[in-house]
Amino acid sequence: MKVIVFGATGMVGQGVLRECLLASDVTEVLVVTRTPTGVSDPKVREVVHGDFGDFSAVDFGGYDACFFCLGVSSVGMSEADYTRITYDFTLAAARRMAEQSPGMVFVYVSGTGTNRSGRQMWQRVKGRTEDDVIALDLAGYAFRPGFIRPLHGVRTRVRWYRIAYTALSPLAALLVRFAPGWATTTEQLGRAMLIVARTRPERLTWESRDIATIR
Repeated sequence: MKVIVFGATGMVGQGVLRECLLASDVTEVLVVTRTPTGVSDPKVREVVHGDFGDFSAVDFGGYDACFFCLGVSSVGMSEADYTRITYDFTLAAARRMAEQSPGMVFVYVSGTGTNRSGRQMWQRVKGRTEDDVIALDLAGYAFRPGFIRPLHGVRTRVRWYRIAYTALSPLAALLVRFAPGWATTTEQLGRAMLIVARTRPERLTWESRDIATIR
């Protein structure tokens, strides 16, 4: 299986990339990034691409799945800026893949509470992104994790997030074990995406509790 990973420098993307490299049936990972990841592995082919609003020069042909883990917090952002990164970047990649590899799996990492008709700006933007990805000529899926516990050395690039994750580590472990509806791990998330790519289930939207039960 040949897969594409977006957002491999972020916490979720790091975890997903790790699971892809460990999976025996994954033969190639195309990492699309704006800055070099520093990852060195025989499976990895890295494309540094500056304009995430235009992928017309990038070849996505022949890939089986894309795990789109690119995302930002909406805190302090205008709706226009948040929409550009969350919606425009995602759909630019997904539309290009639908043209070159119709029917391929596209897993979009959204978030708990996403709702196209929601009261909060981020809910609406992510909801529209989910719907429009799923409407393309792809096998589109939306993953909606809640709290994500980083494992195996995976780290967020945001300093105050790192401080919070370190302080909450004991509680996070308990949440993952006893409250899977609220919390998951980078490991669970990556493995669940791979299972969805392999099996193409009928369920299109996966909440945190669903992610924890995928086997």
